[in-house]
Amino acid sequence: MDKIDDLKRKRKKAHKRFQDLQSSVYAAFLTMGQATYSDGALAKKYKELVAIGISVVINCESCMEWHIDQAAQAGATEQEVLEAIEVGIEMGGGPATAYARFALEVMERVFHPTQNTPHEAAV
Repeated sequence: MDKIDDLKRKRKKAHKRFQDLQSSVYAAFLTMGQATYSDGALAKKYKELVAIGISVVINCESCMEWHIDQAAQAGATEQEVLEAIEVGIEMGGGPATAYARFALEVMERVFHPTQNTPHEAAV
């Protein structure tokens, strides 16, 4: 199992555990997420792209994995996701460039699922 699959597995396990525990805070978080990412003045796709850039800046790998997948499902192209990652790099400086390496791995998995060969980052 690779890192991306492990993140997904852990997220699903934690999601189920929070629900089993009937966490009202977690339930409110899910409701907030639904409200946040629903279409409004900005379509869901664009909100997910914003979240990708933020995820890179704060180095949240689980967030990168989730929002890249959600953006793709909402119709974002690989180029749009790449540009959202690049905005995160610019906003976060040098550290965000290192964090973005993981986002590139996720992007490769989402947009090219049959190519399982890892790509080495040049930096």
